[in-house]
Amino acid sequence: MSDPKSQGMAKDAVMMKVTGLTIDPFTSMPIIILKDMDEKCALPIWIGLIEASAIATELENIKLSRPMTHDLMKNMLESAHIGISRVEVNDLSDNTFYAKVFLETSSGEIILDSRPSDAIAIALRTKAPIFVAKHVIDKSRKIDLSQEDSSSVLKEKKWAEILESLSPEDFGKYKM
Repeated sequence: MSDPKSQGMAKDAVMMKVTGLTIDPFTSMPIIILKDMDEKCALPIWIGLIEASAIATELENIKLSRPMTHDLMKNMLESAHIGISRVEVNDLSDNTFYAKVFLETSSGEIILDSRPSDAIAIALRTKAPIFVAKHVIDKSRKIDLSQEDSSSVLKEKKWAEILESLSPEDFGKYKM
């Protein structure tokens, strides 16, 4: 196998899996929880309601009568004989996560910029592995909250403690 860095993937990327969806009790926004394969490291990513619905539909194996956007994308790629080799959450900047989708085509690899929620929704549908760059995991633990008031900082620290202590059983019907 060739060097992952030459293909655009971070050399120290960590394979992760979706372990659940939850709701941020402070903002009421959905959060997708990724954990490494040994479940020693958790990465929460705040996502939109529509993306959460698309992910939940796949996690629950709900089949709809008409294809939703991510299902359509999967069908289009399959029809064109294009596979997804992996997705990677590759950056975190200004509290915004970034991702890439790695396509396998007959003429080589194509790397597309993506929101993490869309990349994960497609990865779940195509059974593609999900990676997170190590520096993203490290940065996510060091999000600068210095501009927040002290009560917000305390809430964020408490929320981080809660997320790190969660087990798959804590996610109810969305556990995997």
